[in-house]
Amino acid sequence: MSTAQSVIGSDTIAGRPASVAHVFLSRVEATPNAEAYRYPAPVDDHAADGAPGAEQWRTLSWKQTAERVFDIAAGLLDLGIQAEERVALASSTRIEWILADMGAMCAGAAVTTVYPSTNADETGYILADSGSRLLFAENGKQMDKALEERAKLPDLATVVVFDLPGEPPAVEGLTVISLAELEQRGAALRKGDPEVVRRAVEAITPQQLATLVYTSGTTGRPKGVRLSHDTWSYQAVAQADSGLLRSDDVQYMWLPLAHVFGKSLISGQVHTGHVMAVDGRVDRIIHNLPAIRPTTMASVPRIFEKVYNGIAGRARAEGGAKYKIFMWAAKTARQYAHAVQDSRVATGRESAPLGLRLQHALADKLVYAKIRAAFGGRLRGSVSGSAALAPEIAYFFAGVGVPILEGYGLTETSAGITVNHEEDFRVGTVGVPLPGSEVRIAEDGEILLRGPGVMIGYHNLPEQTAEVLEADGWFHTGDIGELAQGGYLRITDRKKDMFKTSGGKYVAPSEIEGKFKAVCPFVSNILVIGNGRNFCTALITLDETVIMPWAAEHGMKGRGYAEVVTSAEVHTLIEGFVKRLNGDVQRWQTLKKFTILPRDLDIEHGELTPSLKIKRPVVERAYADAVTEMYAGANEA
Repeated sequence: MSTAQSVIGSDTIAGRPASVAHVFLSRVEATPNAEAYRYPAPVDDHAADGAPGAEQWRTLSWKQTAERVFDIAAGLLDLGIQAEERVALASSTRIEWILADMGAMCAGAAVTTVYPSTNADETGYILADSGSRLLFAENGKQMDKALEERAKLPDLATVVVFDLPGEPPAVEGLTVISLAELEQRGAALRKGDPEVVRRAVEAITPQQLATLVYTSGTTGRPKGVRLSHDTWSYQAVAQADSGLLRSDDVQYMWLPLAHVFGKSLISGQVHTGHVMAVDGRVDRIIHNLPAIRPTTMASVPRIFEKVYNGIAGRARAEGGAKYKIFMWAAKTARQYAHAVQDSRVATGRESAPLGLRLQHALADKLVYAKIRAAFGGRLRGSVSGSAALAPEIAYFFAGVGVPILEGYGLTETSAGITVNHEEDFRVGTVGVPLPGSEVRIAEDGEILLRGPGVMIGYHNLPEQTAEVLEADGWFHTGDIGELAQGGYLRITDRKKDMFKTSGGKYVAPSEIEGKFKAVCPFVSNILVIGNGRNFCTALITLDETVIMPWAAEHGMKGRGYAEVVTSAEVHTLIEGFVKRLNGDVQRWQTLKKFTILPRDLDIEHGELTPSLKIKRPVVERAYADAVTEMYAGANEA
C-alpha cells in the first residue's frame, strides 16, 4: 500500500437503504402527491405558421412517477430480465431516461449507460462487452446503431424505443417495441400480481451490480466501471447530509445522464424529494433558466466559461461607458470574493473593507442583479465538476452572487467524493470529502480515495482493476493534488498529463490553460504542449459567439469563422493575451508559440468527451503538423 502524507474523511454513513430502488419506494410512500419532475412537452404539433409548436412544462407527482416506473419494471420482468442482467440505455437527458433507469433498477437489472453521441462501432462494443440483453433507445437513430452492429450482439434480444413513429422494423431474432408497449405489458402483469415489483426491489442487495458506466477512453476501448446499488444509495444519503441538495430545492438537470455526475444527482433527488426540471438540450439552457428559476444546478466548467465570455463580449460590443462599467464591476466582483474568502478562512466570518463593500453594492445594482436574473434569480449555488474551473472565473461568479461549488470525483467513484459547501466554499479547491468518504495524498502526490462510492472494479478486466484498486479499498485516481488548510482538496493536474521539458522542468498544463482562460475572453479550448521539448506551445480554439461580433467590428464582416480565426488580425489579438499570460507564469511555463485552429474541438470528431474534457492524445494526433511547424527550426537540444 502506498504511504500517505495525510488522510482526511469521516466514518461511513450507517443505516442507509440497500438501494435507490428502496429509497424510491420510501419516497413515493412519504410524499405521493408532491411534485417530482418537470419536463418540456409540445403544446401542439405545429404553430399556425408551420413552425415547430410551442412547448410547456408538464409535471409528474411522485405517485404518477411511480406508476410509470413500476409499469416499466414489471414490463422488464415480463420480458424475463433477471437480477443483474444488463439493460442498456442510449438517450439524451429527458424524463424517459429517468423513468427507464429507475424502472430497470426496481426490476433488479443493471443499467449500462450509453452516450447518444457514441458512434455505432463503440456502441456495439459497449453492448457486447456488457452483455446487454435489452436496449432502451431514444429514437430510430439510436436504435440503428445497435442494428448496424447486430452480428456482434448475440445477447441483445429486445429494443425498446422512446420515440417510435410507425411500425417497428422487423429484425430476425430481435423484438422491437415502443416504451408505451412495454409499459402496457407491465401494467397487465401488475394487474394480476400487484406486488411483483415490490418483491423485486426487496430482493436487491447492496453489493448487487446496479450500473455499468463506460469511461470515455482517450486511447483504446473504454472500460466498463461496475457500480453497486450501495454506491448510489450512498450518494443519495451523502448529498443530503452534506447540504448539497435540500428538500425544498428546484434543480435544473441538463447534464448527460449517461455520465455519473448526472446519474448521482438523480439518487440524491429521490432521497430528498425535491423538484427536478429535466431537459438535456444545451441550446435551451439560457431560455430555460428564467422559466425554471432553479435554486441549484450542476454544470461543467465549459458552460460557465461560455457564459462569462458571452457577458464580456456583449459588454465589449456595447463599448463606451457600458464596457468600462462592466470591466470595473468584474474587477470589483473578484476583489470582493477574494476578500470575503480570505476573511472566512482567517476568522470564520465573512467581511470586506468598507470601501470595497460600497463598490460591490453599487456594482450589484448596475450589473450583478441582471446576471443573477439571467440564472433565474434564485440560484443559491451551482455545483461544477468534470474538469477544473479557472479561479478568476470562479471568483467573478462568487462576487456576482452565483457561487460555483467545485467538486471532485470520477466514474470509478460514482461521481462526487469531495465538494465545496455554500457556507464555506474555497475557490481553487474541490472541497472536502462527503460524509463517509476519505482522501489521502500519496508520497508522489497522487490522490487516493476510499469510501462506499468507489467501484466494484472494471468489467471483465481484473488486472486493470488491481492496478488502481488496493485490497483495503483505496482507489488510485491518477490525479495529483494536495490538502490545503481545513482539509480542502486542491487538484494540481492529471498525473498522466503532466510533462517534463527537455530542460528538466515539470509543467502542469491545466494550470497554464486555466490562467489563459481567465485572461482571454475569446478562448474556447486550449491545449498546452511541451513534453520533451525545450519550450511550451499551445493549440487554441476560439468561441464563435464572441469572436465573430469582434470580427464584424474590425472590418471582417461577412467572413466565415475559419477565415476570421486564422487571420492576421485575430492572431495579433490573441497574441496580446498570450503576452499577458506569460507575464504571470514561470519562465519555463511561458508559451513561445501558439496556433489558432480553424474550427473548435467537438465531440463528433472525438476530440472532447461527452462531459467536454479534451482528449489530449486525439487532438495532438489530429494537429500533429501544426505542432511540428511550431517547433520547426527551433533549437531543442
